[in-house]
Amino acid sequence: MSDPSTPLPPGGSARSGAARFRSGTGRGVRAIGRGVRRAGSATGRGASYTFRQARRASRAEGAGETGLYRLIEMHVFNTGGDAAVAVALAGTLFFAQPGEARGHVALFLGLTMLPFAVVAPLLGPFLDRFSYGRRWAIGVTMAARAILCLTMTGAASHNSIALYPAALGCLVSSKAYGVARAASIPRLLPERLTLVKANSRISLSGVIGGALVGGLAALASTLGGPGWALRVAFVAFAIATVLAVLLPPQADSVAGETPQRLRDALRYKVPGPVVRALRANAGLRMLSGFLTMFMAFLLRQHPLPGWEHHANILMALVIGAAGVGNTIGIGIGNVLRNAEPRVVVLVVLLADTAAAVVCAVLYGLTTAVALGLTAGICQGLGKLALDATIQHEVPERSRTSAFARSETLLQLSWVIGGFIGIAMPMVPRIGLGVLAGLMLGWACFVVVSGRGLSQVQN
Repeated sequence: MSDPSTPLPPGGSARSGAARFRSGTGRGVRAIGRGVRRAGSATGRGASYTFRQARRASRAEGAGETGLYRLIEMHVFNTGGDAAVAVALAGTLFFAQPGEARGHVALFLGLTMLPFAVVAPLLGPFLDRFSYGRRWAIGVTMAARAILCLTMTGAASHNSIALYPAALGCLVSSKAYGVARAASIPRLLPERLTLVKANSRISLSGVIGGALVGGLAALASTLGGPGWALRVAFVAFAIATVLAVLLPPQADSVAGETPQRLRDALRYKVPGPVVRALRANAGLRMLSGFLTMFMAFLLRQHPLPGWEHHANILMALVIGAAGVGNTIGIGIGNVLRNAEPRVVVLVVLLADTAAAVVCAVLYGLTTAVALGLTAGICQGLGKLALDATIQHEVPERSRTSAFARSETLLQLSWVIGGFIGIAMPMVPRIGLGVLAGLMLGWACFVVVSGRGLSQVQN
């Protein structure tokens, strides 16, 4: 033990303090490192648990045995890629130049949607004729969109006109995928699942994929521009291409089928219940297109009182309510067991009509959000009921053609609604009044013509 009276060597106190500081710093760094490792381990366990639960849900009720789960997992990346493309196009076309935004949107609709009306009706009969290659057809739609996303990357950076044909290619490929996918579901359907519930489960997986990948694309677009959102879409479509090739062979099964000539497929007569469901869904899509375009421009140019400096938040509330409603509608379809599809399509059309009338009479934030929410719920449920009706009523040899006609009609209905919304003066009472009148007239037509279809069928 040292004598306290013995003097310390020069600098001894400083060296001792420095040593203690280094020791304390080292302990702090090690503690931080342990905390980071524990946090990373917890995050990894949480992500692993979430992934396992998602895979378990996708395989539930026999979906794992029939291979339907592979279609569900692939749809996650497909919808995520489509969401990323939408984010990139929104940043390039929509509201990029406020004074010319309406003209840009109308040009986009005209160049990408109307040519699709010519191309899409041929896709279904073609796939019906060569139904044994459906897995590869799905894979081609994924790979084509991956390549087109790389093409659009440069065009989006320079706002080039080349963006429009590439966007058209993405749209056509996306709709071709939807047609082939919908026609493949009955081949992979487990005995314990109804068509409505299987369609709902797949659509719900798409909502999850769109939210996750779309959110990542939005972040990438904010930090690096629309080109980075398209790069995110490329990765999503590349993964989906691999998953398409891994779909089970049952998706291409032709057991019990008779090959159909292309001319016969084009002349196929759609059954009455499918016609009624198509007409009801056309009204739902028209309202959706109108609401998206009209409310987006109206709320930006003429915000509601008190929201003058928060127009973007106001648009997110009203238009975002439709997205939330669509998710709710898909969720409702996932729990429905004995709902009759032909009843569902009429109920949702009447509900949409009632919401449009109320919003036109009592325009305000509450009614506008309620209209968006109702439109989303009704569109989600209506599409599930339509798909189930086609899958149940239409023979396998013509089912893909029926889905192609369905997608074409719904897309054009949305475009027509969008064009009407763009053309309307930015006056809430006028625009929403026209929408309410259109929905009332269309609902009456669907109900009256539906009775005639039932009498003919009987």
